[in-house]
Amino acid sequence: MRYRTLGSHGPSVSEIGFGGWALGGEWGAQDDAESIRALRTAVDCGVNFIDTAAGYGDGRSERLIAQLLASLPPSERPLVATKTPPSAGPWPPSPHCRWEDRYGAAYLRDNVEQRLRNLGVERLDLLQLHTWTRAWNDDPQPLLVLRRLREEGKLGLIGVSTPEQDQNCVVQLMRDGLVDVVQVIFNLFHQEPLAQLLPVAAETGTGVIIRVPLDEGVLSGKYAADHRFPEDDFRHRYFAGDRLRRAVHRVAAIEEDLQRLGLGEPLSLVDLALKFALAPPPVSTVVVGMRTAAQAQQNAAASELPNLTPEMLALLARHNWLRGVWYAGK
Repeated sequence: MRYRTLGSHGPSVSEIGFGGWALGGEWGAQDDAESIRALRTAVDCGVNFIDTAAGYGDGRSERLIAQLLASLPPSERPLVATKTPPSAGPWPPSPHCRWEDRYGAAYLRDNVEQRLRNLGVERLDLLQLHTWTRAWNDDPQPLLVLRRLREEGKLGLIGVSTPEQDQNCVVQLMRDGLVDVVQVIFNLFHQEPLAQLLPVAAETGTGVIIRVPLDEGVLSGKYAADHRFPEDDFRHRYFAGDRLRRAVHRVAAIEEDLQRLGLGEPLSLVDLALKFALAPPPVSTVVVGMRTAAQAQQNAAASELPNLTPEMLALLARHNWLRGVWYAGK
């Protein structure tokens, strides 16, 4: 496993991070014992960064991670990043939402205490607001509340996970020095962060966590166009209508490039997608969902594979897909 610094002054984190969403059960049935095996295997493979959230199974993911932390000596515990969602209302927050109603100080304090209890820790390594709206950029009081909580010893690093519709809303936050870390979507299909967000992160020394490097699994190449996800699986909504068929068609074009580059062996499509997500220098870690020990081993191994060359990256740039955001009703 290779390691990078989480921003200019942050800790050293593994290039491949453990994505804990599926542990909560929103990606179909998930056995807790298998989740623990996946977590332990990832740590054994050198993964020292885990990403989770309050909303992943209403704390179930956090509680499973707490079991892992409790079983390890303090010196061997991975850094855990969790997220606080806004209180009830539109997701992501609309321009009409007031921060007082969605991330009020009392609400944030109570939610941080919940995160501490679920993870079984006295201090959160990294707390991210799970979404944001640029309507609050000129009066970012929620982030100032988190600063006060940091001064009180409740948390360390402060971050924001970008809303899919407006990832560049964090550019001003980075330039204003309000966040230590941002978590963004970047993959072979979604390359927009290269235009401004990632350069600004480099300029400001902000840590960058990449999420959705496999576009919710389709960039693994394992789904056929007629695949059907169970209704309790997040992907049932994400790939609604003809979305999966269209995505699979584009994955086939990426697989053609993989063969054209002569990288079919030993580089798999998953490896290619992860190395692409790791390619921009500002990237600190790439978070990948890991439901089993086998997935943890495969994903962790991608770190030490050869980096993609500038020529390879130039070829793969053609797969940028301006599809907008996939939500119900679109």
